[in-house]
Amino acid sequence: MRKQIAAANWKMNLTIQQGEQLLNDIIAKPHDLKSHQLAVFAVPFPYLSMAVQKFAGKSNVFIAAQNCSNKKNGAYTGETSVEILQSVGIQYVVLGHSERREYYLESNQFLAEKLDICLANNMKPIFCCGEPLAIREANTQNEFVAKQLNESLFHLTAEQLQEVVIAYEPIWAIGTGKTASSAQAQEIHAFIRSHIASKYGNTVADSISILYGGSVKANNAVELFSQPDVDGGLVGGASLIAEEFVAIINALK
Repeated sequence: MRKQIAAANWKMNLTIQQGEQLLNDIIAKPHDLKSHQLAVFAVPFPYLSMAVQKFAGKSNVFIAAQNCSNKKNGAYTGETSVEILQSVGIQYVVLGHSERREYYLESNQFLAEKLDICLANNMKPIFCCGEPLAIREANTQNEFVAKQLNESLFHLTAEQLQEVVIAYEPIWAIGTGKTASSAQAQEIHAFIRSHIASKYGNTVADSISILYGGSVKANNAVELFSQPDVDGGLVGGASLIAEEFVAIINALK
């Protein structure tokens, strides 16, 4: 069975004291991760060591960085390399989030470089893709997402691609007042999987976890995660509330 993943993206929120309390509250609440289920916490850079220590010895829980450099090391002030992340116990990194694409102009080609350096150093990328409102309204979302996959992922070998987690973000349904139904989530997830299969075959495509990143909450997680091609969620605001995120973890199939 594919890995089912509840990934928390804290973005630029919480002080370290608030973050530590949130993790304490999550740990204190009943949740049972089965062997095929993971919880991943993408926390701000200064909190990585604290979060790693908090979950030391706990199985199926991982800490992720929210970004990394496309360079191995050197004179890149303000950047954080994969090597630095690994030195504090990080195994996952979020790449290509819609906010980084929009605010920091990260291109598909630039993200391909980040994927390469992650995979060359045994770091697991959570690669984000998804379309904005204008693309959805034009009904060209499949072509848009396919281009993101083609230009960032499709140079990888099958073995490399199987180390990548994909997170689909319906940018048009985040903060716009519009909502994406579970059927719409399934439709685009199925397309992503079929597009991967068109190049790498069904066996590879069926092995890759595809997460939904469109305002996952406790009250819609069960329905979303019940869809056959939805393998969990990349969770924003709801991951900052212990009760909400534990309910999302418990909704994994």
